[in-house]
Amino acid sequence: MVGIFKKAAVAVIALGCGVAMGQTRIQGAGATFPEPLYKKWVADYQKAHNDIQIDYQGIGSGGGIKGITDKTVDFAGSDAPMNKKEIDKAGGADNLVQVPSVAGGVVPAYNLPGVQGELKFSGEVLADIYLGKITNWNDPKIAALNDGMALPDTTITAVHRTDGSGTTYVFTNYLATQSDAFRNNVGAGKAVEWPGGIGGKGNPGVTAAVQSTPGAIGYIEQAYADQNKVAYGAVKNKNGKFVKATPASVSAAGSGAVDAMQGHLISADIWSQPGDEAYPIASFTYLIVYKDLSNIKTKAQAQALVDFMAWALLGDGQNSASDMDYAPLAKPVQEKVKAAMETLTYQGQPIKPSGL
Repeated sequence: MVGIFKKAAVAVIALGCGVAMGQTRIQGAGATFPEPLYKKWVADYQKAHNDIQIDYQGIGSGGGIKGITDKTVDFAGSDAPMNKKEIDKAGGADNLVQVPSVAGGVVPAYNLPGVQGELKFSGEVLADIYLGKITNWNDPKIAALNDGMALPDTTITAVHRTDGSGTTYVFTNYLATQSDAFRNNVGAGKAVEWPGGIGGKGNPGVTAAVQSTPGAIGYIEQAYADQNKVAYGAVKNKNGKFVKATPASVSAAGSGAVDAMQGHLISADIWSQPGDEAYPIASFTYLIVYKDLSNIKTKAQAQALVDFMAWALLGDGQNSASDMDYAPLAKPVQEKVKAAMETLTYQGQPIKPSGL
């Protein structure tokens, strides 16, 4: 697909500056999980073009879905695929296109001064921590996973998201597969009732709480953890192997998801997948638009959005995913994305990426 988007529209991140005369503006909002990569995509795209301005605001997956439903944004980002209620509020499945953009891992980040080496976790232990059943770092269940490490008798502070969050969706769905008690008492979703701990808004809020609280643990996306130099542990996968989140281990988790991807409203769960190299707390993140883009004011704006999406999801944009600690879409997944995008229209007429 390299070189086929030469006529594609350009994008720049809006940082409070005015829109230059002649520019076409596209508004997006949603998940904070992929926000660093989306910003890089836009910054790279603008090096060759400067006539389109794309403003993506990381407000959380719930906010993105609300924005696309209310038609206050042109596209939404969400780490959780839309559920039936959300789909119905947006006009039904035939009215939407939802495609994965990349995959990523959610990591157990911690602040434990004085501990040497990398901690290991299991899904059962993480669930018990968030249920309040494990309250100290030297608990026998944690010690059993970290043989030989000197763990302190420090109180654990569990940090969770306070906003509607795809990161929470991924983390809670994973824990619900690992613990009946967690599934029955907390459940899974973009927002749940946590039995204790402290909250933070977005990846930045959880990260700040972990960094400022000795003994804290929190769940954040891997790229954000790496960029902010937050320590995080390996997690025991379905095959019994302790694996850290990397683009390769997240890609391994998603390698078996292609068969589950059908139609133009694509979704696939990739947490707790089999395979020695698969990272267990992994997920695709999604872009959501209306199938008929007439919610966008002009055809030029709609064309610009389609061109940018094609560049990002099917073209050169995927090349930078690994550098940003995200897992790029495998070629078979890209074929599913391409097929979904080919259903897009503007006022009933097909709208294709420039040069495709």
